[in-house]
Amino acid sequence: MTRVVVVGDLMTDAVARARYPLARASDTPAVVTMHGGGSGANIASWLAVEGAEVAFVGRRGADITGRNRDMELMGYGVDARLVMDPERPTGTCVVLVTHKGERTLLSDPGANAALSPEDLPRDLFSQGGHLHLSGYTLLNEGSREAGLAALDNARRAGMSISVDCASAAPLERTGAEPFLEWTHAGAKLLFANEAQAKVLTGRDDAAAAAKVLTAWFPQVVIKLGAEGSLWYTNNRAEPVRAPAEHVERVVDGTGAGDAFAAGFLQPWLEGKQAADALAAGNALAAKAISNLGARPRL
Repeated sequence: MTRVVVVGDLMTDAVARARYPLARASDTPAVVTMHGGGSGANIASWLAVEGAEVAFVGRRGADITGRNRDMELMGYGVDARLVMDPERPTGTCVVLVTHKGERTLLSDPGANAALSPEDLPRDLFSQGGHLHLSGYTLLNEGSREAGLAALDNARRAGMSISVDCASAAPLERTGAEPFLEWTHAGAKLLFANEAQAKVLTGRDDAAAAAKVLTAWFPQVVIKLGAEGSLWYTNNRAEPVRAPAEHVERVVDGTGAGDAFAAGFLQPWLEGKQAADALAAGNALAAKAISNLGARPRL
């Protein structure tokens, strides 16, 4: 079994689900819950509960929240390699969910912004392993050097590498050209959703965007939400597609893309067909949106 090393963000998600249309400049009744979050930590958690050997490298504050997030990761079976920041708090994300299910995220990276190359354990970078890098690590200027160092360490060790695009708005602020320049060398697989793929390529059509992105990455996966997902490599005429699984009731879409990536990675690393990996990713994403919060239930 391939050991997966995830380098990325650790957050606490404060999820506020509005019961009615938002009353601007006034009060709106809501259900507010707290959950472990952070794209990198979410992916590590889903991988672990699916049976993968996974280590997570990140940074947390010296606070109760950080301790709770650390213990959660260990509860999932993740080898948590968290550096404690003496000054910055554990990162926090406010997830505002409207009565129609639309999500808006307000993020404070906290300790994540101080992740440094010195925080990367050397013993995790070894031949035969796989590195998955959360794009947030590169999009945040404070942690960018750590992300670049992780990619370099993995290349030198002969590890396979996958990268996630994180989020469209910060990706657009950073710029497509720098992101592609940082990630394409050595990375075998890119994960993006439709909005992120458009930022990187300017193409509205997901399949067209995937074809453009294979100029930088040998394989590209694009998450299509309710339409499922697709995989493309530059020696194919058409992408491989897989439909989304039917979900009776969408509880919370937070972290569905992270669950998809975890579901896809394990069969992909085992050498299974792209269609099988896409189906596994879609199945885990469906499981995620049926639960409250971005992580599996403990």
